[in-house]
Amino acid sequence: MKTLSNQKSLRLRMMLIGAVFFLGLATIIGRAVYLQVFFGPSLAEKASDQYEKTIQTHGKRGSIFDTRMREVAVSIETLSLAAYPRKIHDPRQTARSIARIINVKSQPLARKLTSKRPFVWIKRQITPKEARAIKALQLAGLEFLPEHSRYYPNRTLAAQLVGFTGIDGNGLEGIEYLFDAELTGRKKIATVLKDAFGRGFETEDDMTASTSGNNVVLAIDGTIQHLAEKALHQAVKTHKAKSGIAVVMAPRTGDVLALAHVPLFNPNAFTDFGREVRRNRAVTDAFEPGSTMKLFSAAAALESGCCTPHTIFYCENGNYRIGTNTVHDTKKHGWLSIQRIVKYSSNIGAVKIGETIGAQTLQTTLKRFGFGRPTGIECPGETRGSLGANKKWTTFDVAAVSFGHGISVSALQLTTALAAIANRGMLMQPRVVLKVTDARGKTVRAFEPRPVGRAISPQTAEAITRMMAMVLTEGGTGVNAALDGYSACGKTGTAQKIGKDGTYAKDRYIASFGGFAPVEDPRLAILVVVDEPKGDYYGGTVAAPVFREIAQSALGYLNVRPSELGPKMTVSKPTKGTG
Repeated sequence: MKTLSNQKSLRLRMMLIGAVFFLGLATIIGRAVYLQVFFGPSLAEKASDQYEKTIQTHGKRGSIFDTRMREVAVSIETLSLAAYPRKIHDPRQTARSIARIINVKSQPLARKLTSKRPFVWIKRQITPKEARAIKALQLAGLEFLPEHSRYYPNRTLAAQLVGFTGIDGNGLEGIEYLFDAELTGRKKIATVLKDAFGRGFETEDDMTASTSGNNVVLAIDGTIQHLAEKALHQAVKTHKAKSGIAVVMAPRTGDVLALAHVPLFNPNAFTDFGREVRRNRAVTDAFEPGSTMKLFSAAAALESGCCTPHTIFYCENGNYRIGTNTVHDTKKHGWLSIQRIVKYSSNIGAVKIGETIGAQTLQTTLKRFGFGRPTGIECPGETRGSLGANKKWTTFDVAAVSFGHGISVSALQLTTALAAIANRGMLMQPRVVLKVTDARGKTVRAFEPRPVGRAISPQTAEAITRMMAMVLTEGGTGVNAALDGYSACGKTGTAQKIGKDGTYAKDRYIASFGGFAPVEDPRLAILVVVDEPKGDYYGGTVAAPVFREIAQSALGYLNVRPSELGPKMTVSKPTKGTG
């Protein structure tokens, strides 16, 4: 009887336990159905967060090429080191281990690794050697992410023009900055899959969102750029100058074939150089040009119709008083024609020309040559120079502007104006970018040669060219610019710089020479500017030989036939010049 009662009690307990289990199972199933039906999408997203991480970057930055499609700036694949602080077991030891490899201090690194943030950068764009050493440590919580690093294979070549990018690949200076939108790749979405320990084991790319940036093709010719930088660097070194600029332009199109600066700088390590060195001074800085401006005063006189190349002026035997000021020549001259005023670079002769034509004619002509306004070149920070209103010009202002003082120009403006004379009086907008292409090389945007307007008539341009050719003949200030086998012409310039007290300093000069070659069919217009040379400071001594070296080498490189009437001479010793 007792046994039967125990069996009933056991059966009842088993049924009760079964009912409880059944009820629990039903509850679990009901809850699962409820969650799946009403919260399925949100839970799936939360689960994917456990094993997926989405990283948004940009596609590969486009390249920059010179006019012959040689790479000037490229993007290369690299790795960056990141960390997930919550997954690092011993932040201090981890910091000490990797600090030695990537050459950083361990304490600041340890603070990063103990951060409450879920993700921190350790070092962007690490070297392959650093990556191999860190991977060998097999430390938890670290991750290598693919990125692109900007690289300039020619190092210093045209660095001030090309510019550079920051660590995130954004253009900071030069062409890199101005064309940043075209060069930057489109957004790229990368999904990193992780295992239970948080280790990445696969990457899925959204290829539809991954697109390389466009390319930029420059008018710069890398070989001519190298020739210009080499010759300029030697001149700055020889004359112990502060700096130098050389611009080479194709007169017919306005193409800037070289834009050289000294001192040089390496954009691969741009933080090692100050802004003064990195700046594109040929475009951004203005200076008083000195005697090169006499060409444009003479052009104004001829264009006005009141003078011919043979019109003569009395040059006062070297001293000419204007009010309380006295204008001097380096040599005493009596009567000189306009063409000899240019040849001998007479300041007084230029003043007499300015007095004859007046402020309005002089300023109108200078404006037609592009002075006093930006050229419109595709470079950031261009200066407009300084050309005051003629109604405000005093008698001495007209005199000063006539021989290149009281007016400021950029090296690019001055080269463009010289190129207009070579181009039979037609002023062209300088062009440094030829086109923008896509990743496949198809042209997206082209920049055609653009005439700005007629500066002077072809007849006046021809007359000024003949005067410039005389400057390179015996007795002229530019004999050191004469080429071997090619005809050439030009004008020297020597200008005193204004000191800190606002007056002209007696020991600080800018030496320049600008011209073009060959005379009968100008292929190159070249300007050389050397800032604060020591010892000899005349444009004919310091800058003219640089013009000669650049022009001689560049014309040979371009396979330009020697001039039939070109000189057969080699100037071995520089002749002291003026102007």
